[in-house]
Amino acid sequence: MKLLNTNIILTLLFTGASSLMHAQQNDVSKCRYAKTSAGYLMVLREGDDVLALIENLAQQEKVPSATFTGIGFASEVTFGFFDNKEKKYNPKKFEKVEMGSLTGSIAWSGEKPSLHIHGVATDDKFNAYGGHILGLKVGTGSMEIYITLNQEKLERKKEQPLDAYVLQLPCIK
Repeated sequence: MKLLNTNIILTLLFTGASSLMHAQQNDVSKCRYAKTSAGYLMVLREGDDVLALIENLAQQEKVPSATFTGIGFASEVTFGFFDNKEKKYNPKKFEKVEMGSLTGSIAWSGEKPSLHIHGVATDDKFNAYGGHILGLKVGTGSMEIYITLNQEKLERKKEQPLDAYVLQLPCIK
């Protein structure tokens, strides 16, 4: 009888702990950012598409414009170097790196958020790579991104002869 009671108690404890762990995992998968006094803090998890989630936050929260910084693990980052003659980015992908620095801005191009991001990534031999970021996915661990809001809505518009989107400043009167 005592053994039966112990087994029942252990089963109930295991079931409760399992449910709690499952609930925490669900909460983690839903919550990617929190409001702060200056803007937002994002904590992204393995497999997350960083650019897509920043764009999503900008749309959902109607961010007028912002700057951001970040650090964390990346399963892959794609840097691009702009070829002025060809008017396109030449991409290069790196895998299993740590983002030692991530910095960027959020503006708008029409109805869509427009991100401009640069960063520096290091590999396990402490080699550093950096430049304009075209793609970024979170690796094992997490990535923290601190977003500081601006009150003014800023736009990016395509300018010639560069044939690239450039941040537009409002004229001060």
